[in-house]
Amino acid sequence: MFGIHDLALFMVSGLLLNIMPGPDSLLVMLRSGSQGWRAGSVATLGIGTGVMVHVLAAALGLSALLSASAELFVIIKLAGALYLIYLGISLFRQQAPSSVERGATLPVLSYGRIYWQGVLTNVLNPKVALFFLAFVPQFIAPDAPDKALAFILLGCIFNLGGIIWCHLLVFTTVYASHKVRLSRRVGRWLNRTIGALFVALGIRLASN
Repeated sequence: MFGIHDLALFMVSGLLLNIMPGPDSLLVMLRSGSQGWRAGSVATLGIGTGVMVHVLAAALGLSALLSASAELFVIIKLAGALYLIYLGISLFRQQAPSSVERGATLPVLSYGRIYWQGVLTNVLNPKVALFFLAFVPQFIAPDAPDKALAFILLGCIFNLGGIIWCHLLVFTTVYASHKVRLSRRVGRWLNRTIGALFVALGIRLASN
């Protein structure tokens, strides 16, 4: 269909790639644990939007331009790294609220802000764009009648798997947060630990 082959292998590979830990998973767990399942779901939808931006860009050939331009790649990579570091420093400096509800350790953010955190965390990672450019075409036949359409369809399947996985993280994190009550001191150190992880991810993105 649409020149797509080995769809089952693509779906299994996509699932394995989606469950690899990274900034997206960390953000989803962070927001789910601090504000509940709705916040985690909103973060997931933001991440899914970011994935679709990369899918459409790759289908339209923009990712090929990114791959060919070393300067553009570095600029976007550094922007993404700085954003992750900014998130990490923000978490590191935040104080846990005096009363912790549902295991929350972070100030409450609007759903709109959470959504855009999800979008930017994904969109500002140029390696996601290059991943789609390198991975998806392997499952499209050279003589496919509409390669762009096949690419978008595979991208949607991959994104759907990622959204399902992130929602599993959402509900698992919320369940755990109901079972665990954190003191203000522990919550403050948890903020710092998660913030340090975001900073580390940003530094790793910038240096690779």
